[in-house]
Amino acid sequence: MRRPHAFLFACTALLIPTFARAADAAHIDLPPVLLGIVVILLAARLAGALFEALRLPAVLGELIAGVVLGNLALVGITGFQSLSASPILRVMAEIGVLFLLFDVGLESDVAKMLKVGMSSLVVAVLGVIAPMILGYYVTHWFFPDHHGLANWFVGATLCATSVGITARVLKDINRISSREGQIILGAAVIDDVLGLIVLAVVQGIIQSVDRGVPFQATTVLWIVAKAVLFLGGALLIGRWLSRRVFLIGARLPGEGLMITIAIAFCFAMSWMAARVGLAPIVGAFAAGLVLDEAHYSELRARDPRGSHVHDLLRPIAAFLVPVFFVLMGMGVDLRAFARGDILAYAAVLTLVAILGKQVCALGVFERGADRLAVGLGMIPRGEVGLIFAGIGATLTIGGERVITSEIYSAVIVMVALTTLLTPPLLVWKMRGLRD
Repeated sequence: MRRPHAFLFACTALLIPTFARAADAAHIDLPPVLLGIVVILLAARLAGALFEALRLPAVLGELIAGVVLGNLALVGITGFQSLSASPILRVMAEIGVLFLLFDVGLESDVAKMLKVGMSSLVVAVLGVIAPMILGYYVTHWFFPDHHGLANWFVGATLCATSVGITARVLKDINRISSREGQIILGAAVIDDVLGLIVLAVVQGIIQSVDRGVPFQATTVLWIVAKAVLFLGGALLIGRWLSRRVFLIGARLPGEGLMITIAIAFCFAMSWMAARVGLAPIVGAFAAGLVLDEAHYSELRARDPRGSHVHDLLRPIAAFLVPVFFVLMGMGVDLRAFARGDILAYAAVLTLVAILGKQVCALGVFERGADRLAVGLGMIPRGEVGLIFAGIGATLTIGGERVITSEIYSAVIVMVALTTLLTPPLLVWKMRGLRD
C-alpha cells in the first residue's frame, strides 16, 4: 500500500459513477451536485482553517460555513438552497458520520475505560442523567404542546461530551496525565457509550409510538437489552471476527487491503446495528472499539510507511465528514432567531447544558482532584450532539417532527456555544492546578 491518497482517489473515482447512476435514477442533474461538493469542501476547509488559526475547533468553522451557505437567501443569493435537500449529498453526509464514529471508537481504549475508576463512571452517569432531565423540562416549558417523547429526545442531545475537543485542550496545556484530565477523558468516553444507548432507547420508543405501538415499560427494557447486547457482543464476537478477517486479508496479494477490510468491517457492523433496530452509528462506534492494532499487524508490516488504520482513514474522513457538518449548519434558519422566545430558548438550553454537566462534579471521589475543573471539561457537546440533532430532525410522532426547525436551530447554537466556551474556561482552571 503506497499512499492513502491513492485509495482516496480510487474511492472517489468509483463513487462518481455510482452517484451518476443514482442521480439518473432519481432524475437529478449531476453537475450541480458536483459543483455543490466543491463549494461545501472549499467552504469547510477555509472556515476550518480560520478557526484553527484562532485556536478553536475546526468543526465550528465547518458548522458556521454551513449556516452562512444555508442563509445566503436572506441577502438575495439563492443558488445554494438546493444543496441541503440533495439526496446524494445526504448519503455522503451519512457515510461521513459513520467514518466519524468509527474514528471515535478507534481512539477509545476499552481497557483504559475499565481502569479509569469509580469517579469516571459516576461522573459519566451524572453527566447523562442531569442534562437530559433539564433539557426535557426546559423544552416542555417553552413548547408545552410538544410531544413528551420529543422533549426527551431534545434532552438526549445534551448527554454526550465531545472527547476530541476536551482532549485537544488538555494536550495543549500538558494536563492529560493529571488526575482531573484522566477523570474527564475516561468519563467523556463512557458518556459517548451511554449517550448512544440513550439515543437507541429514545429513538426506538419514538419510532414504536409513531407506528401506533402502545408505550410499555417492556419496550424500553427490550431496546436497552438490544443496545447492551449488541455492544457487548461486538466487544466479544467482533474482536474474534476482526482478528480472523485481517489474518485472511494478510494472506491475500495486492495493495490497499488493510483500509478496504477496515471500512468493510465498519459498514458491516453498521448494517448489523440497523438490522437489530439501532442507529447505524452505534455499529460504526462498536467497530472502532473492537478493532485493535494487533489485528492488522501483519497487513501493516506490508505497508512501507507502517500506517495505522486511523491514519489511512484520515484523507477519506477529510473528504466526507465536512459534508455532514456543513449540511448540519445549513439546516439552521436564522429567521427563527427573529422571535424572542426562540432566542430565549437557545440561551436557556445552553445554560442548562452547562449546569447539567456541573452536576458531574458530585461524582469526583479522588482526594485533591478539582471538581470544578472536571465539570468544565465535560461541557462541550461537539459532533455527537450534532449527530443526535440530525437524527431527531428525521423522526416524527403523529406527523410532527421531533426536532422542529426552531428547536434544531437552538440546539446548534447550544452545541456551538458549549464548544466555544470550554477551551478558555478549562485553560483558566487547569493551568493553576498541580499534578
